[in-house]
Amino acid sequence: MTIRSIAIASCKSVSQVLFIENTVLGIIILLAIAISSPLLGIIAFLSALISVLIGIIGKADEQLIHQGLLGYSPVLTGMLLTLSLTGPYQWIIALVGAAVTAFFTATVMHFMRGTGIPVLTFPFIIVSWLTLLASYRLDIIQLSSNLVPQDLSRFDLNVGGSISNVEAMLNGLGQVFFLQNSLSAALLYIGLFWVSWRFGVLAIVGNIAAVLTAFALHGEHSLIQAGLFGYNAILVILAVTVVFKNASNRLAIVTGILGACLAVPTTAAVTTFLMPYGLPVVTMPYVLCTWLLLGARKVFPNF
Repeated sequence: MTIRSIAIASCKSVSQVLFIENTVLGIIILLAIAISSPLLGIIAFLSALISVLIGIIGKADEQLIHQGLLGYSPVLTGMLLTLSLTGPYQWIIALVGAAVTAFFTATVMHFMRGTGIPVLTFPFIIVSWLTLLASYRLDIIQLSSNLVPQDLSRFDLNVGGSISNVEAMLNGLGQVFFLQNSLSAALLYIGLFWVSWRFGVLAIVGNIAAVLTAFALHGEHSLIQAGLFGYNAILVILAVTVVFKNASNRLAIVTGILGACLAVPTTAAVTTFLMPYGLPVVTMPYVLCTWLLLGARKVFPNF
């Protein structure tokens, strides 16, 4: 592979976080990330590059490499560990984590090959959680002060405060890449609509479904405002309605909307489960809901 083809594959690895194989979208996403944090933008690209190089050296299927399917989980791992860690070895650990995620992605792909169920971001979740948990026994891994285990018996749910619907909508997509920046999120929407108006519309529909569901269930307003109920819902509706849909799934849009709504209580449950460990929810609700719905399709193909 040439330097140009490696760069293209790296950009596609970034765009595949949103299920799209598109170099320009990958560049737009990297720009959106860099607007919020230049360091994070650099880490995202380097994580993608590392996954591509591992694929080349390991003689992986060239189509997997070119499409960026080995790289989207490493991109997320590199970004999350950069945000969650501190200390002089922060970026080194983040990039090593991205590399490990590339290997784990290949492993999970192999074991799930015969199931008809996609890997999604499961490798990113497991590697990230294990790395963060290792910090309690390995001093070289230093956690950010934002990640603090909480005692559930002393937790007080706060559903007060006003919400900006515009910010909630923007942050929902932004949080897919751990961003809470209106300009970055707007750029992500522009890129998504530029590549596919259908993806853009569904992202908005999924986010609206999540916000309304969170309101109806009296969810914490600060989480709604920050988009933390929305990003998993967006990923679920895109996966179920478009990416993993076939001709027999006539009610796919209904399933997608229901999945987006289901992502809200799932996010609440996973958040509560992880609080004593101080771990971030990341995309586990999306993975659980999508696996649930795609598995059910094996029996109920109309959905």
